[in-house]
Amino acid sequence: MLKKVLIANRGEIAVRIARTLRELEIGSVAVFTEADRAGHHLRFADEAVPLGDDPRAYLDVERIVDAARSAGADGLHPGYGFLSENAKLAEACERAGITFVGPPASAISAMGSKQRARAAATAAAVPVVPGGGADSLDEARASAARVGYPVLVKAVDGGGGKGMRRVESEAELAAALERTRSEALASFGSDAVYIEKALERPRHVEIQVLGDKHGTLVPLFERDCSIQRRHQKVVEETPCPVLAASTLDAMSEVALRISRAIGYFSAGTCEFLLDADGAFYFLEMNTRLQVEHPITELVTGLDLVEQMVRVAAGESIAPTPPPRRGAAIEVRVYAEDPEQAFFPSPGTIEYLAEPGGPGVRVDSGVGLGSVVGSDYDPLLAKLVVFADDRPRAVARLARALSEYAILGVTTNLSFLQNVVTDAAFRRGDYDTSFVEGRPELRSPRLTRDEQEALGVALAALEHDRPSMPRRSTPDRLSPWVLAERARLR
Repeated sequence: MLKKVLIANRGEIAVRIARTLRELEIGSVAVFTEADRAGHHLRFADEAVPLGDDPRAYLDVERIVDAARSAGADGLHPGYGFLSENAKLAEACERAGITFVGPPASAISAMGSKQRARAAATAAAVPVVPGGGADSLDEARASAARVGYPVLVKAVDGGGGKGMRRVESEAELAAALERTRSEALASFGSDAVYIEKALERPRHVEIQVLGDKHGTLVPLFERDCSIQRRHQKVVEETPCPVLAASTLDAMSEVALRISRAIGYFSAGTCEFLLDADGAFYFLEMNTRLQVEHPITELVTGLDLVEQMVRVAAGESIAPTPPPRRGAAIEVRVYAEDPEQAFFPSPGTIEYLAEPGGPGVRVDSGVGLGSVVGSDYDPLLAKLVVFADDRPRAVARLARALSEYAILGVTTNLSFLQNVVTDAAFRRGDYDTSFVEGRPELRSPRLTRDEQEALGVALAALEHDRPSMPRRSTPDRLSPWVLAERARLR
């Protein structure tokens, strides 16, 4: 077993990995930039190594490996984002004699480019969304004409909803191509793009896989990640409300086929689009731990971070997946303003009340007083619930969201409450277009004045509870009235 692992990440995922390492009695090393000097994740690691002033240092392979070497770490877990799908990090760890807690560099490289992933899937007789090259405007026009509009212009090295634009007609193609290339270069260091057919109202369904270094590879069921904003997931659940058992079996077999073709081990995820008629198409493979992994953990009873560590150390996994139990849903809590196109909302967290109770899990990367800057993704936490069945899980999630309060930054909590209480969501009737064209989902449950009054009232309650007795005739802006209005809306 590993003795000490450097966590090459920050925020909630760094906290989550550190907790498992402590349970395994493995030393943990955090890293931080100057912007993260007071980062919440530093409180959970056994030691920490500074990376310097540059906020982009989490993307510096040599600096990360040097930090692991200086701390005496014999393992490195990349988390998600940043360098987690960079084959160069895995290769650098191998050269330094540090165990990379993830898949082999060859598998990361095979799936690191969407075009290479599509080629690997095609070679393995896996259905892919129709598409084509876009190295030039003429080639893009030819590809789009062949598959038919609407199409998506997508970054070859993209992910996280970035580097993607929908094009309805040839008249829009040139501008979309230029904008996507510019965004791709800024976000991923490459301006390579390609064309993909835009399926109408599909669901986004993915299969979790887990493999060891001895050839055992198992599927760990599906996750429905269809509710998205700006092509980025915000709500995920398992089981998928509409997936037939036969389709799940077929998807799982395809995921295993792709994984075996590239010699995969560790945790990974194959992503698919599911058409209304039940046909599915391979999108990509994420060669890392997914943001939404907790819902798989809750329905399988497995700790996926622990499994990754054990696999990296050479241990074997069970040859068959555990039985699935119940239903789990995750929502991502962001510091962003849904009314302003989900634009990030930096600031300092002045009040924080997280929900609890049976079947409720909060994976948080912030605490009271945490500064939410503009250098990194504004994800604050993940709220995850588990219950015996989907209706109870939805009810539990609605209850948990009603208890969640964050002040000092604008969050998407009201948006998440609107989604979870929406009749269509409760029926499981949604697809990737669920958020688009529905401005009512982005409407806050309290006005700006009411939110400000609630913040003042809650702060006063925290610091001087006896001075604010509950009134027999409540004020319209009392904390109890505001809180009750927020809960009932």
